[in-house]
Amino acid sequence: MLRVENITKGFAGVQALRDVTLDFPGGQVTALMGENGAGKSTLIKIIDGDYLPETGRVLLDGKELGLHSPADARRQGIRVIAQEPEIIPHVSVAENVYVGALPRRTGRRLDRGGLRERVRADLTRLGFERVLDPDTLGSELSAAQRQLVEILRALTTDAKVIAFDEPTSSLGEQETEALFGLIRRLRDQGLAVVYVSHRLQEIFQLADQVAVLRDGELVGVRPVAETTENEVVRMMVGRDLSAMFGREHAPTDRVVLDVRGVTTDDVRDISFKVHAGEVVALAGLVGAGRSELAAGLAGDVPIRSGEVRVDGEPIRIRHPGDAIRAGIGYAPEERKAQALFLQRSVRDNASLAILGSIRRLRFIRRAEERRVVREFTDRLRVRTPSIEHEVGKLSGGNQQKVVLARWLARAPKVLILDEPTRGIDVGAKAEIYDIIAGLAQTGVAILVISSELPEVLGLADRIVVMQNGRVTGEVDRATASEEGVLALAMADDLTTSLSGGSA
Repeated sequence: MLRVENITKGFAGVQALRDVTLDFPGGQVTALMGENGAGKSTLIKIIDGDYLPETGRVLLDGKELGLHSPADARRQGIRVIAQEPEIIPHVSVAENVYVGALPRRTGRRLDRGGLRERVRADLTRLGFERVLDPDTLGSELSAAQRQLVEILRALTTDAKVIAFDEPTSSLGEQETEALFGLIRRLRDQGLAVVYVSHRLQEIFQLADQVAVLRDGELVGVRPVAETTENEVVRMMVGRDLSAMFGREHAPTDRVVLDVRGVTTDDVRDISFKVHAGEVVALAGLVGAGRSELAAGLAGDVPIRSGEVRVDGEPIRIRHPGDAIRAGIGYAPEERKAQALFLQRSVRDNASLAILGSIRRLRFIRRAEERRVVREFTDRLRVRTPSIEHEVGKLSGGNQQKVVLARWLARAPKVLILDEPTRGIDVGAKAEIYDIIAGLAQTGVAILVISSELPEVLGLADRIVVMQNGRVTGEVDRATASEEGVLALAMADDLTTSLSGGSA
């Protein structure tokens, strides 16, 4: 049993935690939930010895721990899996896993063969043998593989408590399935597992109990079997999940985006329409071709055949500039890697799409740039100390708002949003949904890609379902259900009825 007792912690006048007492029992997975700023990360850092609490104590099996550093926590059997692990780029996976405890031969030479065999055995034992190679260099690892290396490091020691901070944010379906199997085995071995995630479906799939923080205080602890998603959301943000999708659906008859038989290297013969004021969702399983289609419409990949019309006018999209000039805005799935310059300011990032309109000769009119950026960051309630603040230091939800501010300043006719709420908390999701609803009311045609079926069903006026690069069905909100959308997403027969009755 890990226990935090009467923990209080503040920073520069901001109270991050207030008198929090919480038990993390051995043999259970405890989900720790809350909005950004609720105190989750602060509590994890106190458990890890990274922060010292102002008041309170941390106990393990009834014994108070004097934690002054992460090294102290590791010696006590506490390991925290960071969301963004540190990897040594010029050495192998095997050496990254056992860094600080490398096996040696006589004469202090590294026993590379023994190290490789040890890591191969670890990978097999933990179920990661198909997704990690011990000989791969750290610099060649994907984000998902880097996360798995960090997990392997933690499990090569005698851990009693293990905390996962958003572990699936960069994992694919195969890696996530292996991780969940591993966490269940750790639980069954008696470890106390702490699991931090914004994804409600993961919590109800994996956790035994859920603890919710709000504004630095513990709102409550519930057995997962005795609660619902709505109750957890209500504890986090003070309102029901259903209230997040309370927009009026009033699309017009004017077709803004008309996609006719579009084919790229990844999708084939895609056709659909999006009207002014309408939200159309692209649904499907991983690999269905949704993001690849969006990239084609945004000019990131070439369209081999077919036609795209905006407001009835055919457009030729050869590169992103063509799409932008036609009135198409695009917020890609990987906002950090594909949409933002993380070391640059909010102002620099939010003004990217309008630089041409605020330039005089070769010079940017900075006063006008600041005015426009302030207007749209204020409208979207971007929480930042100033528009000169580094965008990489904002929360995920606020980073997404900066991307949206960029396109709102451009006044697009069509806005494509690929996984717009991935990796952000429930409260920030509600704000993004409100923004989407407001844009639809102004007549913007919105195409949303989402892997969360409740989000798809709540947001969309119509749902276009894809599988293996093709459209397998189209349903409207009145007849759509999770089961029906999944049936279309997994359909092998491309002649599936499009009448809506199957969904």
